[in-house]
Amino acid sequence: MLRPRPCRRQPCRRPAGQLRLLARLPAGIADQRLNPGDGNLWTFRRIAARRNFTGGTYASDITLVNWPMIDYFEGPVFEVPEDEAQRHLAGAAELSHCVLYWLQTEAPRTDGGTGFPGLRLRSDVTGTLDGLAQAPYIRESRRIRAEYTVVEQDLSLAVRGARGAVRYRDSVGVGMYRIDLHPSTGGDNYIDVGSCPFEIPLGALLPRRMENLLPAGKAIGTTHITNGCYRLHPVEWNIGEVAGHLAAWCLQHDLPPRAVRARPDRLAAFQARLEGAGIELHWPEVAGY
Repeated sequence: MLRPRPCRRQPCRRPAGQLRLLARLPAGIADQRLNPGDGNLWTFRRIAARRNFTGGTYASDITLVNWPMIDYFEGPVFEVPEDEAQRHLAGAAELSHCVLYWLQTEAPRTDGGTGFPGLRLRSDVTGTLDGLAQAPYIRESRRIRAEYTVVEQDLSLAVRGARGAVRYRDSVGVGMYRIDLHPSTGGDNYIDVGSCPFEIPLGALLPRRMENLLPAGKAIGTTHITNGCYRLHPVEWNIGEVAGHLAAWCLQHDLPPRAVRARPDRLAAFQARLEGAGIELHWPEVAGY
């Protein structure tokens, strides 16, 4: 199986073991538990694996570090005076530098030694002077009071089990991630709960009170808990696409957004538009993890 490489980069063949893994699964069923992906933090968000490219393309692997230990929660950066916001942004950057220093000097290695002195920031990749991200990642935002609020019981693997997540009649997309919270009210910096592949209900994009206002990302109708899996970028992209399609649909048909969901015929027509644009509304049979 070939994966194309842009420009001068050559295609790389997938290891045969990956194909054998896929071949063991029954037709139509995927099971992410066989390869959860996050067991190794170095490869979990690796954006370039040197061995996948022709020699000399990359001097080393490149990975994106977005780990719980660099979470900064000493204060807000919104709705506070500018000097306070800048102080917290500087504190977040300092925390990232501290973690890098620990990785370079004290992190335990499998050979019994400590530190990985070869680790370095890549300003040439991030496009910033210091090699950190161009903007802070905000895990959780304010949320609308929606016509439908997605709750843990809709998709928790412990609650839903083999039934899978709730299938919404007004689904406008899909997503999948474990319920991932940082930090907990008990002081832990990480909570990880199994979930089922889920759908995005249109009702979660519709405010109860406001008209002609649509969220285009993680501000949809979720809870603090379900935001832990709906906040992921692929889900946000899906939400943004739907918000754009819905705005265009409403202008075309001279309707407010909530009127689309209110009538089955309108909802079905809008969902058909989404599917025509390549947006998946339902999962095939996929196991949660």
